[in-house]
Amino acid sequence: MRETVRLAFRGILLQKKRMSFFNQCTALITGASSGLGTEFARQLAPRASALVLVARRQDRLEALAGELARPGLTIVTHRADLADPGEAAALLRRLEEEALPVNLLINNAGLGDHGFFERSDWERVRQMLGVNIGALTRLTHALLPTLLNQPEAAILNVSSVAGMVPIPKMAVYAATKAYVSSFSESLRAELRDTSVRVTVLCPGPVSTEFGEVAQRLTDPDPLPAPELLKVPAVRVVEEALRAVEADRPRVIPGWLVAAVMLLSAALPLWILRLAMRKQV
Repeated sequence: MRETVRLAFRGILLQKKRMSFFNQCTALITGASSGLGTEFARQLAPRASALVLVARRQDRLEALAGELARPGLTIVTHRADLADPGEAAALLRRLEEEALPVNLLINNAGLGDHGFFERSDWERVRQMLGVNIGALTRLTHALLPTLLNQPEAAILNVSSVAGMVPIPKMAVYAATKAYVSSFSESLRAELRDTSVRVTVLCPGPVSTEFGEVAQRLTDPDPLPAPELLKVPAVRVVEEALRAVEADRPRVIPGWLVAAVMLLSAALPLWILRLAMRKQV
């Protein structure tokens, strides 16, 4: 009986600790001007002590800051094109100048491209590699010492279900997200005995601007996104934050999307290859 009570009390304390993880946190959110980035800011604002919002569109950042402003919440906006290593470096310098003790890093910024690789614009491909891989890795590397100095800290990397299987017409994007997922899992293992938890978010189709931005103006080819598999951005972010609180390694929002990806992962590669032929 005593042991049962002890375990129950321990469970209550653990749950309380998890639920309070975001209280008074200092969060850095990249890609904060739209989509999931904006939703992360909205859901964290009532609990955080400071938000650092980073994106390319300063007007949207300022509008979001005005929407979220409340007593006790510090909001810092920083315009940066993270595809440019120089602008990423400028962001890191400002963080050092502001001396904000970031303990939650949300690497959300990402670019997509849909269409045959042979017809892709190299500058767009370069930017996608720079943001999806380069900036994410650079920011994580630069901020990790700060995160390790916090009593509790977390890194949430936004990947995609596209990184779990090869996808024709999204070859580079899917490959970059495979990198994000693999990097996150490896980093989590390295940081297992530290104060820093690492979670990777792998959403399926979400109603954001991503599809419009990924579509090529010179070679329009709409992204196939079955409505049945779409998950609202609000729910994606809710599930992601719960996963961080629970210190889960990976989250795929939406039970149907998760089931489809579980089935896909179990299929032999030769079957996946046949399915990919149908998509071209």
